Amino acid sequence: MKNFLLIGTMAIAIGLIIFLYQRLLTTEAALRVAEQHFTDCQQVTFQLQNELSESKKGAAATTTTAPSAAR
Repeated sequence: MKNFLLIGTMAIAIGLIIFLYQRLLTTEAALRVAEQHFTDCQQVTFQLQNELSESKKGAAATTTTAPSAAR
């Protein structure tokens, strides 16, 4: 009886270890995907900031004359 209890406990422990290992692998994969999405978002944000900066520079360069001087 004592041996059956020990074997059952060990089987439950091994099952729990396998379950937690699978959960760890799944979580690590999800973390890699999330990090890739974050990196992509940072790159897009950087590109949009550069475009906005260039468009502001272009707008400032075309409006160098005062509106009253145009008359």
